[in-house]
Amino acid sequence: MSQRIFRSFQEPIRKGLTCSARWRGPDAGLITCWEVGRELAGENPQLAERARRGELPVLCWKGGVDRRIQAKKFGTFNYLAQWMGLRGEDLDIDLAVDRELKCSRTEMVVTFTSDDERWRRP
Repeated sequence: MSQRIFRSFQEPIRKGLTCSARWRGPDAGLITCWEVGRELAGENPQLAERARRGELPVLCWKGGVDRRIQAKKFGTFNYLAQWMGLRGEDLDIDLAVDRELKCSRTEMVVTFTSDDERWRRP
């Protein structure tokens, strides 16, 4: 069953929401993460350009890479949402489906998942 979270980049960034509304709604904070990414793109255009080139820079959520490691890497959908906003993309995440991305700089493959047992591992 699909649990798709979608929001068009054409939608304005929401203002005046309570903390509970931003983080505990049906989207589990993914829209907020995506909006933070959009704002970050305006504050740090170089970082946004790196993300548009396919890099997975280190952000505040687990999923970014600064070097290639041997172990399999997992990341959160929060990272993926922020990265999409940073790139200027629509937010489009299906919570029921893992998504793999390969960092264009390090060539490290990161699997983004809602399974916190996988991404909480060291």
